[in-house]
Amino acid sequence: MADIKAILKNLKIWRSLKVRLFVIIFLVGSIPSIFVRVGILENYESRAVDVRTSDVQTQLRIIANHLITYNYLQDTSSEMIGAELEQLSNLYNGRVLIINGNLKVVKDTYAISEGKTIISEEVIRCMKGVNTVNYDAVNGFIEITVPIVETVSAQMATAEVPEGTEVVRGVMLTSVSTDSIVNTMELLNRKALIVEIIMVFCIFAIALILAQILIRPFDRVSKAISEVKEGYTNEPVSVPDYLETEHIVDAFNSLLERMKALDDSRKEFVANVSHELKTPITSVKVLADSLLAQQDVPAELYQEFMVDIAEEIEREDKIINDLLALVKLDKSAAQLNIGVININDLAEIILKRLRPIARKKNIEVTLISKREIIAEVDEVKMSLILTNLVENAIKYNKEQGKVDVTLDADHQFFTVEVADTGIGIPGESLSQIYERFYRVDKSHSREIGGTGLGLAITKSAVLLHRGSIKAESVEGEGTVFTVKIPLTRVLV
Repeated sequence: MADIKAILKNLKIWRSLKVRLFVIIFLVGSIPSIFVRVGILENYESRAVDVRTSDVQTQLRIIANHLITYNYLQDTSSEMIGAELEQLSNLYNGRVLIINGNLKVVKDTYAISEGKTIISEEVIRCMKGVNTVNYDAVNGFIEITVPIVETVSAQMATAEVPEGTEVVRGVMLTSVSTDSIVNTMELLNRKALIVEIIMVFCIFAIALILAQILIRPFDRVSKAISEVKEGYTNEPVSVPDYLETEHIVDAFNSLLERMKALDDSRKEFVANVSHELKTPITSVKVLADSLLAQQDVPAELYQEFMVDIAEEIEREDKIINDLLALVKLDKSAAQLNIGVININDLAEIILKRLRPIARKKNIEVTLISKREIIAEVDEVKMSLILTNLVENAIKYNKEQGKVDVTLDADHQFFTVEVADTGIGIPGESLSQIYERFYRVDKSHSREIGGTGLGLAITKSAVLLHRGSIKAESVEGEGTVFTVKIPLTRVLV
């Protein structure tokens, strides 16, 4: 069975839905016709045997009465009885044995066993008044026993055997041929087989047509997807024939929308990268040209311009580093360097490094650990997540504001919640804050600093850990970022 499955799996044609539908329809149509033919033949055989048995038993009972009337068990000279037995034997192509009470054969229509004693279970049971019928389908005959019963008359009555008692005086053992039944069955079988073959051919054609019709919606789905793939159209596909095709089309349309969004995002990203990289270079060029255009530039002005140039170069370097970080995060998650890390200790180290930045704006940074958390994470990328979130909470906070970092866990995930009392994020911008180079307040982005890549990097690092990140914000009151990551590494 396993070998057959392996062969079918390797056969390319068997992987076709059309072929499978054809086979299923063909089998569903053909197998019942076979069972119907076999059932009809078996039913006919059973019914024919019952009718033949009933007819023979009726005639045997009549003859049995004649045997008693003519005292045939003691005197077998009656020509009328002999003629009846011969007629019965010829009519059913069978053999009749008359057996007396001593189990001796007094008459055999084949004239073979006369005078012999016959002992068999069926004869002995029949002597007790029980009729027996045995059908031998292999050898093609029905064996029937009928008791020869005499009703005790007044003249023959005794104290032990009162008048009216039925006494078994002998047995009629008859073997009836079933050749006619077999011949009829063979004829029926041939006709049924012809009908069945015609039905199979019809079912074959119907299965072929139905399989072709049923598979058409899937062909239309394939054709529509091919047109999109070749670039002939970007319109959503619609094949609502079946629920299955509708689900496939919905999934493809969702993928198509996602691909369009990614393509638009890529174009926007290229434009933003070009702009972000070009801006510092343009500033450096303007500053350098200003210095070159002037003669005898004072040392103070020269130094001021050089400070501005250094700042622009540092900004360019930061953009490039963040872009490199994004490229690394976009690679396979297999590059994660997973280790067992104490998240509480890691958070404490990061906050210790960031508190001096917070003090410049009189911002209080607090770590709230609800329980100790030991998790399987990439320490570098986890540090990146915590650093970016806390840095943003400090940058976009108000003077004398607060940043609370809360750590918690259940049996499956740990959460990092970074809440600030800053300027907040408008509701319409919450869905875009993870886009590369997106800034909520572009007018103050230069003053605050940053490249607009921090949250994009953070989200990529979270997704690499099979986690999730969400933001809740009230403009003018503050923002809460919640990161949820599995405690143990999830393998896919």
